[in-house]
Parts: sequence; C-alpha cells; structure tokens
Amino acid sequence: MPKGKRPFYMISTVAQMFDIHPQTLRTYEREGLVRPSRSEGNTRLYSQEDVDRIELILKLTRDLGVNLAGVQIILNMRERMEVMQRQMSELMEAVLKRMEEEMQQMESKSPTSLVLVGRQGLARKKGDDA
Repeated sequence: MPKGKRPFYMISTVAQMFDIHPQTLRTYEREGLVRPSRSEGNTRLYSQEDVDRIELILKLTRDLGVNLAGVQIILNMRERMEVMQRQMSELMEAVLKRMEEEMQQMESKSPTSLVLVGRQGLARKKGDDA
C-alpha cells in the first residue's frame, strides 16, 4: 500500500472487528476516547490508529475492568508520556551534539599532547604548528 494511503473503516466494519455494537463506538466518540474523521456524507471513518486505540480501550474495559473515565485518564497519560519521551530524545540529541562540538573545539585548540618518553614518564610535545 503506498505511503500516505492508509485504510479507513466504516463504523459497521469496526464494530464487527471487535464484536461490539456500533453504539459503543458512538459512545467512545462522545466521551472523547476516539475521534474518527468524517466523509463528505458525514460517515464516520476510522483510521488504523483509531482501530488500535479502540483495541486498547476494549482491553482496558474488558480485561482490566477500567471504566471510561479511567480509560480517559490512562489514554491522556500515555499521550503525555509519548510527548515527554520525544522531548527527552530531542534533548539528549542536543546534549550529545553539544558535547561533540565542545570536544572538537578542545582538540583543535590544544596543539600540545602527551607522549611517553621511556623511564622519564610523560612529556609534552608541541603540535605541528611551525
């Protein structure tokens, strides 16, 4: 399937996928748990991300007994954690880049290096700046 061309599912298809009543999906939408897009004819169109989210909602409600208010809290926390993880990754990349730049600056500013000179130990050697 070409990138950018992801499938969309109508409410009846999604309801059949999970063996739930379409009204359940309407309730999830009304509660703000899923936000399907709409066709020009106002038909709900569920993306694969919506379907994955519905699957998670059903696991939380069916398997763990979480009510819809609890599901909303969990979903909001997951979204905030994902944002924080992205921010942390960006911060770590910036810190590593800055460290690399500073190391390169230190290496370029220091024409002197240490060399081993037998029993006397270490001696300073001038760089090739003649």
